[in-house]
Amino acid sequence: MSDNSNFMHNDNDNAIVYSERKRILFLGLPWTFTKYIITPEYITIRQGLFNRVEDDCYMYKVSDVKLTASLLERICGLGTVICYTGDITTPELRLTHVKRSKEIKAYLLKQSETARLRRRTLNTVDIGAHNDDLDHNGIPDSIE
Repeated sequence: MSDNSNFMHNDNDNAIVYSERKRILFLGLPWTFTKYIITPEYITIRQGLFNRVEDDCYMYKVSDVKLTASLLERICGLGTVICYTGDITTPELRLTHVKRSKEIKAYLLKQSETARLRRRTLNTVDIGAHNDDLDHNGIPDSIE
């Protein structure tokens, strides 16, 4: 066996489960300098040839995943996976024009839930319904 025997195993939290390149829409060829790396703990988007930009998001912060595929993407066997996250710097991660997009979407949904359960975190949404009653008189301070 080679040294890359852990490439597709989930035993190691740092093992790469998916490594995809953004593809140009014409014929689905990977001629871009954007690479998507997915491990059980985080998602990394690495962009650029000369100026490298790397953006990470922990898996437990992924709250929802959406798959879109235009007609041309479907013809080329590609799709775009959009991850909605609780990350402040990047609330929306786009894995654009990737192969195996349905498989990646299903993995992200399952793994994000597993990561939240492992960290014992709860995914909540702030709907802005703050009824702060700092003087404890039973009337929210915003309407006093």
